[in-house]
Amino acid sequence: MTTSVNTPLEIPSLAEAEELTCDVLVIGGGTAGTMAALTAAEHGADVLLLEKAHVRHSGALAMGMDGVNNAVVPGRAEPDDYVAEITRANDGIVDQSTVRQTATRGFAMVQRLESYGVKFEKDEHGEYAVRQVHRSGSYVLPMPEGKDVKKVLYRQLRRREMRERIRIENRVMPVRVLTAGGRAVGAAGFNTRTGGFVSVRAGAVILATGACGRLGLPASGYLYGTYENPTNAGDGYAMAYHAGAELTGIECFQINPLIKDYNGPACAYVANPFGGYQVNRHGERFVDSDYWSGQMMAEFAAEVASDRGPVYLKLSHLPEESISALESILHSTERPTRGTFHEGRGHDYRTHDVEMHISEIGLCGGHSASGVRVDDHARTTVPRLYAAGDLACVPHNYMIGAFVFGDLAGADAAQYTSYDGELPLSQLRDAHELIYRPLRNPDGPPQPQVEYKLRRFVNDYVAPPKSGARLSLALEAFERMRADIAGMGARTPHELMRCAEVSFIRDCAEMAARASLARTESRWGLYHDRLDHPARDDVSWFHHLDLHKSPSGAMEFTARPVAPYLVPIEDFTPTGGPSRRLGEVHPENVATAGSRDTAPLVSPKELSEERGTDIPTTTTPAPSRATAPAPAPAPGESSSRLLELVALAEEEPELDALRPYLTDAAPSVRREAITVLTETLPPGTGPALAEALRDPAAEVRTAAAASLRELVETLPPSPALRDGLAAALTEPDPVVRAAALDVLRALRLGDTYLFARSLTDSDTTVRIEAVRALVSVDATTELAHAGPSDPSREVRVTIAKALATAAAGRLGHLETATSDTAVESALATLTDDPDALVRAAAYGALGTTGCPAPLAARAVAALADAAWQVRAGAATALSAADPGTAVPALAKALADPNADVRKAAVLALTRHRTTDARAALAAATTDPDADVRAYATRAL
Repeated sequence: MTTSVNTPLEIPSLAEAEELTCDVLVIGGGTAGTMAALTAAEHGADVLLLEKAHVRHSGALAMGMDGVNNAVVPGRAEPDDYVAEITRANDGIVDQSTVRQTATRGFAMVQRLESYGVKFEKDEHGEYAVRQVHRSGSYVLPMPEGKDVKKVLYRQLRRREMRERIRIENRVMPVRVLTAGGRAVGAAGFNTRTGGFVSVRAGAVILATGACGRLGLPASGYLYGTYENPTNAGDGYAMAYHAGAELTGIECFQINPLIKDYNGPACAYVANPFGGYQVNRHGERFVDSDYWSGQMMAEFAAEVASDRGPVYLKLSHLPEESISALESILHSTERPTRGTFHEGRGHDYRTHDVEMHISEIGLCGGHSASGVRVDDHARTTVPRLYAAGDLACVPHNYMIGAFVFGDLAGADAAQYTSYDGELPLSQLRDAHELIYRPLRNPDGPPQPQVEYKLRRFVNDYVAPPKSGARLSLALEAFERMRADIAGMGARTPHELMRCAEVSFIRDCAEMAARASLARTESRWGLYHDRLDHPARDDVSWFHHLDLHKSPSGAMEFTARPVAPYLVPIEDFTPTGGPSRRLGEVHPENVATAGSRDTAPLVSPKELSEERGTDIPTTTTPAPSRATAPAPAPAPGESSSRLLELVALAEEEPELDALRPYLTDAAPSVRREAITVLTETLPPGTGPALAEALRDPAAEVRTAAAASLRELVETLPPSPALRDGLAAALTEPDPVVRAAALDVLRALRLGDTYLFARSLTDSDTTVRIEAVRALVSVDATTELAHAGPSDPSREVRVTIAKALATAAAGRLGHLETATSDTAVESALATLTDDPDALVRAAAYGALGTTGCPAPLAARAVAALADAAWQVRAGAATALSAADPGTAVPALAKALADPNADVRKAAVLALTRHRTTDARAALAAATTDPDADVRAYATRAL
């Protein structure tokens, strides 16, 4: 069925349905869905990928990702430690077998993504630059150029061998999973552009539709201004429920600390490694719990509501170099409008800290623990139905977990072939009615009004702190809203999509309210805070709370004991055992305020006579044909060459086909040719991009530099590429020179002589790249000689840190005493630098290279420096000094007025095993700063 914007949309008949067939149906083209499709195809299945938007830019990953929150990188973290951390963060209610899949398979997934071209931050030696944000482990792997993740995945889908196995249908929105014989056999939906009805028969179905982000209303007041991607309206939650699958943990909401009025993440995972942190209005750190828990959100909420609020992400104390780096990351990935938001407020990280608040509630397995119940292969409780990503209940799974479970689902589902029976007609009719009902009432209440009302009830009655009375009122409201939703009007396919989403939101709202009413305890901090049941009750409620749709259509609950752990946890001891059936959960009596002995009775006839009206029994809106929307404005004129390039990109062109465009007279065409080259990646791409670094137009050179950095993990390190990059080092454009150095270093194509020449470059950014490149080849002598004399503070700071990295990289390698002496001499000189930040970096480096007696004495003296950064660096240096000198000085530093200095002293003391060090740490457990207390307690 086809239509145009000028043709009134008519309701198609069931007989007009377009039927599609596949072995594996993947619903949702975001993080998990893309990986599921790729893996299923690699296992030989014919895959159909349905996406209600466009796979190129759909899902929560669409604008990129600034880092991985849960990278278990060998040598930096252990899988069992990660499983234990997630178990504690989720108050023990976890299936460790699923969490362990992410822990054990996550690193291989990082490497797989790298092979696709996704870039993760590494140090100069090529080691993953894992950061510690949580006090209990190092799991955060930054992605400074993570804005391109989705583009890289789309490029994989478009590879020739994948195109033969994966059929992508964009603008198709499923609304129901079809089942027959107790298993999933397909789906029913519609085309969000034409309005045509679509049915799919499949051997297996993978749901990967993301979180239910549009559940509560944001405090910003914007209907779609949610923390989660607002297109994620709970589609998969509702489809899984109506297909008969069990959902679990739905009472454990997702709530996040966000930027006030912007509703984007404050990005502590990015800011904290640079030195940012969360404070109250007095500048005090206040969070005692770790960042992965609902208890942290409870502390956050209490601080916001107290006289110590508001709460801020503190950045204004950071040096210019850190703030510039943060801006380049935070303003380009995930929420690229963030910079515009701050600019509109007249706020700058240099002068303003970022006010934070608390997000609306949502459902999300990836950020809390609410989702479809799955096993360790992503199977749901309905045979041949799978769930992956934020939709699946694998607590705190994040992006890497979504990829891992997408991979697991794709691999397991690939064993099935297409269903060859009749698709269930009654289910098709129900789906058809759900989709097209609004067309029968085009003048009914519009979707935004109905959705606003629904989500206002969620905020009023379901958001924590919760109570039985408010949750009962919520159920009454959601039941009434069935009629409002049935009466919504629509005239276009897009409006039909939004109306269907409202029905999903209502389903999720009812699940959230009933599950919250069923669990009669408080758990997970702010995520499930029951005012009428304020205590945690492990005796009755150390259980998963599962819900499912009964054959009669009622929502029923089961309390399922937590299975015995694979990784023992001191605080929790699950015993397993049989489940406890709870059945339906009924609301409390909230009709009156207090008891009433006898309710007055009146017959419908008396009521009718009193009002002078007849009481109708049913109301059926008359069918109405939708009218056409207003014509869209005519598109602007476009260059024919640019249009040719767009068409060529779909054909996966070879390099020869692109060369005429790479040398076109128009810079805009050459720049677009770079984009197509980057997306399609034909053989010879690297040298062609290196050649484009010498293009006469700045916009083309900049595009080529960005592409080389984006593709660095996938480009073959050929001699031709090396020669092209080396030639670019003499170009007048510093963007080109910096990019060439970066790629030469990453691909191990350079040497000490080539890199050292750039230490005298006129541009600061280029010299910094040269420093990083020299570290990669362990050229410590060149770095040591260059460090103290560089005119740029930023370069001197980078060299001090680089000397520490180089020293760490030398471990296990035979080195001459000359280089060690040169490093020690350079750092000694830098500790006398006139700039405080350089001195701080030099002292910090001594904590890695070693702090011999003369420099230890200097570090002790530096504990009295006027700059707190220097005092913190000196404390770090003393972590590697002789305990006899270090411990007494560090114990005195625990009285420093600056909390970061005291924190550095605590961390340094943890490296000394003496009795005096432990006594000093014991004293620090009562420090007024939350971080100082926490690290001291952990050390003991």
